Amino acid sequence: MSRDRTGRSPRTLRSLNRFALATGTLTVLSLTASGCVVVHGEREVVPAATRSEAARALEDFTTAYNKADEKYDRSLDADRVAGPLADIDAAKLKAGHKNNPGGNPSHSPLTFADAKFVIPEKAAWPRWFVADTAANKGVKGSRWLLVFTRTSADDVWAVSYLTVLAAADVPKFETDEDGWAQPVTADDAAVTVGPGKLSQAYAAYLKSGGDGFGPGIHTSQWRAQRKKFASKPGLARQYIDEPMSSGEYAPVGLRTADGGALVFFTTHRYEKQTAAAGTGIPAPTADVRALTTGEIKQSLTLEFVSNQVALDPAKGSGDPRVSVLGRIEGLTGAKGE
Repeated sequence: MSRDRTGRSPRTLRSLNRFALATGTLTVLSLTASGCVVVHGEREVVPAATRSEAARALEDFTTAYNKADEKYDRSLDADRVAGPLADIDAAKLKAGHKNNPGGNPSHSPLTFADAKFVIPEKAAWPRWFVADTAANKGVKGSRWLLVFTRTSADDVWAVSYLTVLAAADVPKFETDEDGWAQPVTADDAAVTVGPGKLSQAYAAYLKSGGDGFGPGIHTSQWRAQRKKFASKPGLARQYIDEPMSSGEYAPVGLRTADGGALVFFTTHRYEKQTAAAGTGIPAPTADVRALTTGEIKQSLTLEFVSNQVALDPAKGSGDPRVSVLGRIEGLTGAKGE
């Protein structure tokens, strides 16, 4: 299992719509009689899950998530989240518990409806699939896309990526005659940017710009907003973006009907706020304070994990620029100086 830069296992960080800190503009061959999956080898190309198994995974995640959110107890959904979502979830629950040890006074159960499952056929582990659902939270008419992943037959299904899109932004996927989807590999040569390079490319774009990404809320507008904040009198802001693309943070992608791909990927960033001499850092919220180490004097460095979903066009198609459709990020730590 991969570990983050502090040496902690992502599965120990178990950390969605605990969106007080999370922001966003918004496997498997034969079945036993009981319905459990039995894997007979790593080389067969098979559906990542059965449709009933996928539905069960969504139900199990929702139950665990709601229990953890109600109690502000990350142990209650620790095995049902992974990768970037685990980091975001763990931090939110940690802050929530510190500020409200008795539990979440604003808890409202999350429910899903009209679930559609986009299940790719693939060999070997990890195996994964996407649940495309409606939810009782967020913008009415939006769709929640959850990537469920499993690294071995001994693991339960855990959600590693989450994004919320307008229904019109969810693309049509390429499927075979049985309805199984087609995954794209990290080095897929049929798309403009190999999915394995998207995290690095996006981090570089946020720093220096360029023409690799199309305009939008999570690209050109995001860079413009940063520039505006960086030059605000009395409070300087510095941004550092880093790619995250290995282990539980590896990108996953599905071939779309037009030959491109819908890719989920992760980035990591720092935002350092430094107050001018004689002034101070604006008072942070209680949740930010709960995740802050050190004493806030003249500076505060915020650490975020962000998961994005993007349309990566087919190589040679009309517009070669990648479109970032959604981004959800969460504060995972802070340091005062």
